[in-house]
Amino acid sequence: MNMDIQAIKQRFGIIGHDPYLERAIQVAVQVAPTDLTVLITGESGTGKEVFPKIIHQSGARKHGAYIAVNCGAIPEGTIDSELFGHEKGSFTGAHEARKGYFEVADGGTIFLDEVAELPISTQVRLLRVLESGEFIKVGSSKVIKTDVRIVAASNVNIPDAIEKGKFRQDLYYRLNTVPIIIPPLRNRRSDVYLLFKKFASDFAEKYRMPPLQLTEDAVVVLENFRWPGNIRQLKNVTEQISIIEKSKNINGQILSLYIPNEGGSNLPMLLRKEQNDEKISDRDLLYKVLFDMKKDLVELRETVHNLVGQEMNEPAGHAVKKPLIYKMGSKDDDLEEEFNHPARIEVLRDDHPGRIHPSEVIEEELSLEKKEIDMIKQALNKHSGKRKNAAQELGISERTLYRKINEYGINL
Repeated sequence: MNMDIQAIKQRFGIIGHDPYLERAIQVAVQVAPTDLTVLITGESGTGKEVFPKIIHQSGARKHGAYIAVNCGAIPEGTIDSELFGHEKGSFTGAHEARKGYFEVADGGTIFLDEVAELPISTQVRLLRVLESGEFIKVGSSKVIKTDVRIVAASNVNIPDAIEKGKFRQDLYYRLNTVPIIIPPLRNRRSDVYLLFKKFASDFAEKYRMPPLQLTEDAVVVLENFRWPGNIRQLKNVTEQISIIEKSKNINGQILSLYIPNEGGSNLPMLLRKEQNDEKISDRDLLYKVLFDMKKDLVELRETVHNLVGQEMNEPAGHAVKKPLIYKMGSKDDDLEEEFNHPARIEVLRDDHPGRIHPSEVIEEELSLEKKEIDMIKQALNKHSGKRKNAAQELGISERTLYRKINEYGINL
């Protein structure tokens, strides 16, 4: 079986030794001699379109027609006509009768790519083909029989689409007779460099230039990137470097210029709905909460100060309201305890040694701002003024860094 898999890889140009990839190839080879329906799932750019060809060429239908249909690229109003055909005059523009793919591919294989994009009405027609091998042309009442092997593929989670009412559950079970799952490139780290070398060799031959050579640090960068666009993205990056870089010895720093900056984290971003719809990091959110708390504390101190001033000016014999306790400079646990008893406050006189004066309040209010400015300056100095790298170091977006530099008047 290993020899068969290696032969299939060479025949269809499959690169890699990942066990999940080889398992997918093995399932495709085993199911090829049958007429079972196959559903191929995997992210966009993983190479799903190769597996229907393996199934078709390795089975008894290899001498029949093979038709690949991108269901997401055909308008909803014409998809039924494309798949099942139509009669003359069945709709505006139908000047003559036309055969559909299911009629043309009789005895062969149809590959329905992005099958989850099919309209519900078309899914009903497809279900009938799977159950009885029958369909009706648009504008006709005549039932036509067809003998077609169906292989479908999707890069979306079909069970989720079923819950949202966008895909029929019975059709899913009919299509998913034999599932084949294609692993994403980020789960095939050992195959990334092999694919890069293959693409580099192909582009060197295409553009008549020496092939690219990666240093050890460049290989590390290549294998640690997540490649959300999978093989398609890796191929595009390889072609860009092959054309743009004059030197074919590529180090990690050069390679990083061609890899999109994703912020270095797989954690979801928090969003705030503003006019510019700007993304903020957890650190930005924490700063905002701290500044809001500082603002509330300052306002509370000012209120207490005003109350003290009013108390000092009260006439003799006037009843003094029961004050609330608020001790500045307490530890966090003390503050928490005091805030749990908002009915008690202890007012300190101006000459009390624990009294917080306005100048001290202003200095404490600006302390976080000063720390943030220092952090921004340190990050910019560390990365020689490169704002993109500094933003990544701080854990904020580059746009947020620009705004803070302008807000604080930081000179680079």
